[in-house]
Amino acid sequence: MKNLIELALEDLSSSDYFLFQTHCGICTVAYGNRTVRFSKAGEEPATEQKKLLFDALYDQEYRTARQSAVRSAAEHLNLCPVCRRLACNRCFLICEDLDLCVECAERLGVKGDLVISDSV
Repeated sequence: MKNLIELALEDLSSSDYFLFQTHCGICTVAYGNRTVRFSKAGEEPATEQKKLLFDALYDQEYRTARQSAVRSAAEHLNLCPVCRRLACNRCFLICEDLDLCVECAERLGVKGDLVISDSV
């Protein structure tokens, strides 16, 4: 599941911050991480060696922020086995035989309970 989220993850990062998100395939709500500022944002490296260190640090912080976004999104998203879309907990049903997104469940005439409803 996390591999699917990684593939669907949108990278909105810049040189100053990291932001990754993916969307529910049904309601399009975004899930991922909050904006994380690069620890050296706004600083100019004084030497070429310092630039190499900043680049390595950026790569490390980028990977950490990306992994955090994947973990965060995985808490909220499910894979529909019929349409293969990622569906958030508000758009995914726990059904008797097979858990489905709300659109597939409706199309197939299957009843179930939302993972999380608005009334919770």
